[in-house]
Amino acid sequence: MTCPVNIAVAGAGLIGKRHMSAIAASPEAMLHSIVDPSDAGRDFAALQGVAWYPSLSSLFASGKPDGIILATPNQVHVENGLECIAASVPAIVEKPLATDLAGARTMVSASETAGVPLLVGHHRRHNPLIATAKKALEDGALGTVVAVHGMFWLIKPDEYFDVDWRRQPGAGPIFINLIHDIDLLRHLVGDIVSVQALESNAVRGNAVEETAAILLRFANGALGTVNVSDTVVAPWSWELTAAENGAYPPTGQACYFIGGTHGSLEVPNMKIWSNPGKRGWWEPLSATYHPTGREDPLVRQIDQFARVIRGEETPLVPAREGLKTLEVIDAVKRSAASGEAIAI
Repeated sequence: MTCPVNIAVAGAGLIGKRHMSAIAASPEAMLHSIVDPSDAGRDFAALQGVAWYPSLSSLFASGKPDGIILATPNQVHVENGLECIAASVPAIVEKPLATDLAGARTMVSASETAGVPLLVGHHRRHNPLIATAKKALEDGALGTVVAVHGMFWLIKPDEYFDVDWRRQPGAGPIFINLIHDIDLLRHLVGDIVSVQALESNAVRGNAVEETAAILLRFANGALGTVNVSDTVVAPWSWELTAAENGAYPPTGQACYFIGGTHGSLEVPNMKIWSNPGKRGWWEPLSATYHPTGREDPLVRQIDQFARVIRGEETPLVPAREGLKTLEVIDAVKRSAASGEAIAI
C-alpha cells in the first residue's frame, strides 16, 4: 500500500482550514505542519497536533515536507511559490496564481525550468461533474461546439461589504468569482483568444464592479457570452447549482450552457438536449441526463496532488493553466476600462 505524502499548509485562514480538512479526509495525504506568522496560526497548529512555523524559510530549515499548499494572501503568492521552487518542494498555489501577469509568468517559468511541480487551486476542475462534461464533449456528444453561455448571478449580503477591501478594485466578482468560471470554460471548450467586456457599479456605487457582461472568442471558433453579477437574487451560479459547498442552498439549476451542431449541454446538471432523429427546428427534442457521483473536489485535488508528488501523474491544473486563465481575467479588466476588444 502506498504511504501517504506529508503536506504542509501555509495560511491558517478559512481556505487554509478547508485544505486541512481535505487532507484529513484523503487516504493519500497527512498534514505535516502549519505555516502562519500569527498567534492564532500557532494555536491552531497545536490544536491539530502538528508542527508550527512562522515562515516558509523556517519550515524548510527544519526539514522539507513532500508538498505544500499556499493559502497565503494573493500578494505573496509569487514570493511563496518561488521559495517552494527553490527548495524543490511541489506546491499548490491558491487562485489567483498571482496579482499580476509578470509575477505569474516568472513563477511559471521558474517551475518549468526547475522541474518542480507547481499547481493552481482551481479545484472545480476536480469535480466529477466537470470530468463527466469534458468526456461528453471529447466523445463528440454535441458535435462541433459553436456557442457557450455562462452565468454567475447571486447576491452578496450587505454585511459582506462591511470589510473595506471588498469595496475596492480587485475585490469584485471578476477577480473573486469569474476567474473560476473562465477556468472551467477554458477547460471544457478550449483556449480563449479575445474578449470584449463592459462592467457597472450602478447599484452599490462602490469603487469595484458588481456586474459585468463579456464576449469571448475561443481558439476553435466557438463564441461565448458570460454574465456576472453579485447583486442579483437568482439561482444561476456554480455556488448555487453544483452542491459543491454545503454553505450554499442548491437550486437544481444550470449555470453553463454549451451548444453544438448535434446537441446542447447544461452544466452542472448534466442534461444533454438533442434530436432523436433528423436534426431540425420542427423535430422533437429529447433530454438525457448523465448522472455523476458527488465527491468533494478539494479532497480529489489533494488525492491528485499526492499522485503528482509521487510522480504517478501530471497535474490536472499546472501553473501554466492558471496563468492562461489569469491572462483572460486581465484582458476582461482591460477591455472594460478601454471599451475595446482585447486579443490574448
